[in-house]
Amino acid sequence: MAKDDKIVKLKLDIIFKRIFGNAKNEKVIIAFLADLLEIPKETIKAVYIDNVELTPEYLDQKFSRLDVRLNVDDRIVNIEMQINREADFKDRTLFYWSKLYSDELDTGDEYGELKQTICINIINFNLFDCEDYHSSFKILENERYEVLTDKFAIHFFELKKLGKFKKNRRMEDWLNLINAETEDELMAIQQTTTIPEIQDTIVMLRELSADEKIKREAFYREKRLHDEASALGSAKREGLEQGRAEGRAEGRAEGIEKERESIIAKMRKSGLSEEQIKQILEA
Repeated sequence: MAKDDKIVKLKLDIIFKRIFGNAKNEKVIIAFLADLLEIPKETIKAVYIDNVELTPEYLDQKFSRLDVRLNVDDRIVNIEMQINREADFKDRTLFYWSKLYSDELDTGDEYGELKQTICINIINFNLFDCEDYHSSFKILENERYEVLTDKFAIHFFELKKLGKFKKNRRMEDWLNLINAETEDELMAIQQTTTIPEIQDTIVMLRELSADEKIKREAFYREKRLHDEASALGSAKREGLEQGRAEGRAEGRAEGIEKERESIIAKMRKSGLSEEQIKQILEA
């Protein structure tokens, strides 16, 4: 492969799942989670992947969502890779967290048995008005900042902000790997990272890039995502244009009404009776 060759993008959801949704890559998944959540790697004892199937039908669907759902020791962790901006993304993430959290409680179980549930969103667009690429949320009391529970956690990693604000080198190495689109970028990461699991991931990514079937799937999936973005953009433009047209029509109607009121006021001022004004207007 030439140095400037493009690679299959790890931030493309189906490629992301082939690596981070593959039980054979447990060591890579553990290192990835530990560095993104900033917890010691040795605290993660086991990872079980719940949704490993990647069906051909998925590749042909628009407006579908792909995520990796894991059982990490006694925690539920969901990782979502989102390329296109989506309306109400914050609300959707909160709703999805609540579903994951509540679905773990079987009939007859006590509420205290609910597991810590963590949603990790890796997004290819800016969501928050800040320079930091990592935003993490928990539930706090407004004045004392007391944590209500440690069972709620939602993380956002904004790929577009990488490089603007340095915070955590290990975290940034993983995110730069996810953001890489060329062999040159892979080589730069490979030469500078100190994380062996990232080196392993680079090898896997190159193997996927050399597989013609996977390259076709990646091309097809990326085209579908472009179609989705175009459809949403077109709908937004049509909505804006319709709003402008309705605004212009309302403006014209409002102007006519104001002109009518002005004429009536002038006729009253000239001494005409209401009956005379009515007859003139209806003529």
